[in-house]
Amino acid sequence: MNETAYPEHTFREILRSRIESGAYPLGMTIPGETELAETYSVTSHQVQSAVHALVREGLLRQVPGKGLFVCSPKMKRNLDELQGFTQTMLEKHVTPSFRIMARQLQKAGLKHSLTFGIHPEDDIYYIKRLCYADREPVSLEEIFIPKYVVPKLDGIDLTVFSIYEIYGMYGIQEERAVQTLDIVHLEQNDIRILGMEPGEPVMMFQCTTYDVQNRAIEFNRNFVRGDKCDFSVHFNR
Repeated sequence: MNETAYPEHTFREILRSRIESGAYPLGMTIPGETELAETYSVTSHQVQSAVHALVREGLLRQVPGKGLFVCSPKMKRNLDELQGFTQTMLEKHVTPSFRIMARQLQKAGLKHSLTFGIHPEDDIYYIKRLCYADREPVSLEEIFIPKYVVPKLDGIDLTVFSIYEIYGMYGIQEERAVQTLDIVHLEQNDIRILGMEPGEPVMMFQCTTYDVQNRAIEFNRNFVRGDKCDFSVHFNR
């Protein structure tokens, strides 16, 4: 390796500037320790020191077995009004996790074009994931997001970052949501995935989320096991 080119604090700021400039995009992994050391002609100790500092600041997230992911510490959202699965579980001191069942880019079609106010031929992301609480399956979720909202969503590890975190990283602020509740029966395969008995009904929440610009940014269908979750509604006069 070449002679060290940067003082320790200088390399940290160089790495920070690479992240903030988008050279290492939000939600993506950065090169490993060896590659960073070779690229910037610094020592492994300097890399470790810089990485640890940026992890503490929230610019990087270290995930064992997966690497270092770029994120943003400047996330603005009102937890009192809009919450995703991850935030809800953490508040209940339960460990959330996900298994991605499907993720694809597809055309909006007539239904979703009307929901999002886009053309039927515009692209939207479709995500289907199984949500766990302390390793027990509690819900099956389908998420639809227009591509223009988060153009690089297909490159982000959704087992590392929650949807709300991704919105925050890209400066998207949720303002309100319209939600409906129904009782439905799922197909046999989905019932099996949730660990339920054939014929058991589930609660289906359908939710359209809007940002501060009044754009519909997400449509969500969440099929929830009634024996694993309870819900409360607060009314004010």
